[in-house]
Amino acid sequence: MLGSTEIIVLVVVIGVLIFGAKKIPELAKTFGKAKGEFEKGKIQGDKELKDFKGEIDSISKDKEVKSD
Repeated sequence: MLGSTEIIVLVVVIGVLIFGAKKIPELAKTFGKAKGEFEKGKIQGDKELKDFKGEIDSISKDKEVKSD
């Protein structure tokens, strides 16, 4: 079974063979930017979900108060 270090080395070697050594830094930069955008989107999505849950909770509390 391959460990995480062996998998990383294998991916780098395959990348050099496929794309050439000059393209590897450019690809790494692109993947880094993509990861950053993904994290931003994840944080924003979590915030929107939390806000939405807060709105639902406040609406349900308002209905409870009105029904009493």
